[in-house]
Amino acid sequence: MEVTQVLLNAQSIDGSVRKKAEESLKQFQEQNLPGFLLSLSGELANEEKPVETRKLAGLILKNALDAKEQHRKFELVQRWLSLDGNAKSQIKACLLKTLSSPVSDARSTASQVIAKVAGIELPQKQWPELIGSLLSNVHQLQAHAKQATLETLGYLCEEVSPDVIDQDQVNKILTAVVQGMSASEGNTDVRLAATRALYNALGFAQANFSNDVERDFIMRVVCEATLSPEVRIRQAAFECLVSISSTYYEKLAPYIQDIFNITAKAVREDEEPVALQAIEFWSSICDEEIDILEEYEGDFTGDSDIPCFYFIKQALPVLVPMLLETLLKQEEDQDQDEGSWNIAMAGGTCLGLVARTVGDDIVPLVVPFIEENITKPDWRQREAATYAFGSILEGPSSEKLIPLVNVALTFMLSALTKDPNSHVKDTTAWTLGRIFEFLHGSAVDSPIITQANCQQIVTVLLQSMKDTPNVSEKACGALYFLAQGYEEVGPSSPLTPFFQEIVQSLLTVTHREDAGESRLRTAAYETLNEVVRCSTDETAPLVLQLVPVIMMELHNTLEGQKLSSDEREKQSELQGLLCGCLQVIIQKLGSSEPTKYVFMQYADQIMGLFLRVFACRSATVHEEAMLSIGALAYATGPDFAKYMPEFYRYLEMGLQNFEEYQVCAVTVGVVGDISRALEEKIVPFCDGIMTQLLKNLSSNQLHRSVKPPIFSCFGDIALAVGEYFEKYLMWAMSALQSAAELSTHTAGDDELIEYTNSLRNGILEAYSGIFQGFKNSPKTQLLIPYAPHVLQFLDGIYMEKDMDDVVMKTAIGVLGDLADTLGSHAGSLINQSVSSKDFLNECLSSEDLVIKESAEWAKLAISRSISV
Repeated sequence: MEVTQVLLNAQSIDGSVRKKAEESLKQFQEQNLPGFLLSLSGELANEEKPVETRKLAGLILKNALDAKEQHRKFELVQRWLSLDGNAKSQIKACLLKTLSSPVSDARSTASQVIAKVAGIELPQKQWPELIGSLLSNVHQLQAHAKQATLETLGYLCEEVSPDVIDQDQVNKILTAVVQGMSASEGNTDVRLAATRALYNALGFAQANFSNDVERDFIMRVVCEATLSPEVRIRQAAFECLVSISSTYYEKLAPYIQDIFNITAKAVREDEEPVALQAIEFWSSICDEEIDILEEYEGDFTGDSDIPCFYFIKQALPVLVPMLLETLLKQEEDQDQDEGSWNIAMAGGTCLGLVARTVGDDIVPLVVPFIEENITKPDWRQREAATYAFGSILEGPSSEKLIPLVNVALTFMLSALTKDPNSHVKDTTAWTLGRIFEFLHGSAVDSPIITQANCQQIVTVLLQSMKDTPNVSEKACGALYFLAQGYEEVGPSSPLTPFFQEIVQSLLTVTHREDAGESRLRTAAYETLNEVVRCSTDETAPLVLQLVPVIMMELHNTLEGQKLSSDEREKQSELQGLLCGCLQVIIQKLGSSEPTKYVFMQYADQIMGLFLRVFACRSATVHEEAMLSIGALAYATGPDFAKYMPEFYRYLEMGLQNFEEYQVCAVTVGVVGDISRALEEKIVPFCDGIMTQLLKNLSSNQLHRSVKPPIFSCFGDIALAVGEYFEKYLMWAMSALQSAAELSTHTAGDDELIEYTNSLRNGILEAYSGIFQGFKNSPKTQLLIPYAPHVLQFLDGIYMEKDMDDVVMKTAIGVLGDLADTLGSHAGSLINQSVSSKDFLNECLSSEDLVIKESAEWAKLAISRSISV
């Protein structure tokens, strides 16, 4: 086929021409993959072809090597690896040749494709000559070839993990990159490509950063690049500094003074993209120090890998004034635009992180700025002062902040309604929200909200909810935290007298014409949910009155009118919010017998509405409706059985929804809720549910995060149906055993350890449910063959020494369940187990009361099983 013409047609404005071209490309790919990839790489390398076909050829090539979904990516990698070696060599030769093309789009596309191929081949010890040939390219005289090669090295470092490239080659890559960055490099494009490449290569430079001479050299070149006359190079150099601050925090001490001078100059004088990165450097240092201090709580007795250097504390006297200056550089319309980010916002965010890093020390440095600017005629000064105050409310102690808040509160309530400027009102409402979030609630000794000012606060917030959408949204947020602070207040809440008025005002907000702006409608429903969730029994009758109101709203969204896709999306969002609201109401009213009894009159109608919601196709709504049904099942208990015949098909649809895996995960959770509610009444539906769950576990297309809850769900079902679980026992135990083996031998990053712990917890919850479900049944002996494996799993995770508290509690519980259910059959096995005794003793002396209690129960069960 004439590939050039087809690639041109694939970009035609005529839909039918485009479709035909796409189909013939797809056919070519399916019938002759090597030929297809060869002709694409030939097109990309051919200087006589039009730039748009070369670019598209490269893009299709790239997509033939990589995909977002893990399982698809795996398929593509295998497909490439199994291609004929000769074809691969020709393709790679075309790609490397394209790096010296005079056409920048072709070069750039080739860079990305080479990196994708390298990402597949280098880990397999293939294409060993690649890095050598790229490095020899760097020494070419043509600037554009040099630029493309450095870009390729950057992408390559992004694609492969550091352990794939040996140190000798890493040194050569870094040398080439750092030379390309140096001020003596006359070509701007080369210098920019080198600076961006260094950003990706920093993860490879562990050894080089441990060598003083090499580290000094790299740091000097990066700092010089921050002074380049080209703004894009300055920005890229600061991005490198930000990355260095988190990757090599412990190596920064000798450079920190110089970096402060460079960043301060950039923040005050440079263009916004550069200034933002300069502020980001200090935010990143705060993140590092907050993490170190939280992990070790100031105690460096050999635990800590990295000590805290207190860079922020030392820089405070100069850093805080620099950040306060940035607060005065607001943009006129920043509150209206949701994604906006500018110097003032970055400075305020950094100030907030500084407050969390140093605590009380920041307060005396910020208070004079607030006092000086809060009453100035220029709105920028009033807004900056308010923003500064709001930013330092998390971190310092309540003893330090409460006296300030007591002075400021009346002033701020007045500003919220009376200040002529919308920006000031927006920030004032946000700051009030932060006051209520961090300094109001049962944990705070001296209350800032008293009988004297509670009414004024509520009145002002409700009035401010009638303001512009951005101010109203922040006022809803403040009310949210005001309600949350009274969550554990006891039988009577100070908000009770205003409950009706608050709910009414929030419902009014949801009906505003402009409620679609600034997330206002969402904020109003979230606040309504929180007000309901934290309400006391006194207001239960008012919550009951809310049920038909919200039901009516949901009913109205289901009435058939023809909608445009944009309107349909808005309507789905509204349905999701209303389902979420009903969920909170159901949980609230279902939690005490008297209100539950009255609420049940609505259960059939509510379930009817949820079933109608499922008939609409929208993931967010399905997720919210599923959660609400879980709450309804919990509240109705065994009576929920009457809804199952109609609801079951939606349950099955949810379990089969691999694409929108969050829906699948929520559905799995709801199966657990329904099992607990229905107990043995779930039996008629178990075959279908268990078959689907086992299918989900064996699929490589389902996101891994759904698998731990599936195991927990086995436990819920077994606990609900007892010995009836026998027909699934073999399949479930086999799935649990293979997952258990996977989860005991894992070393990896924090994310993997966290996943492994959630997987272990799911497996343990399954074992626990199965053992408890079979307890006192004549069929308990069916479990005996599985006991050694369970104990081996417990030994395995104990030996690994990386389980978190949640897993520890579940694990010691399983040890107890095993002894409790199997009695003497378990006793002898537990006696022989490698670590049961040590594990039990460790849990018995735990400071976590829940773990200690579980361990005491397990000890009792074990001693009973041994003495039998």
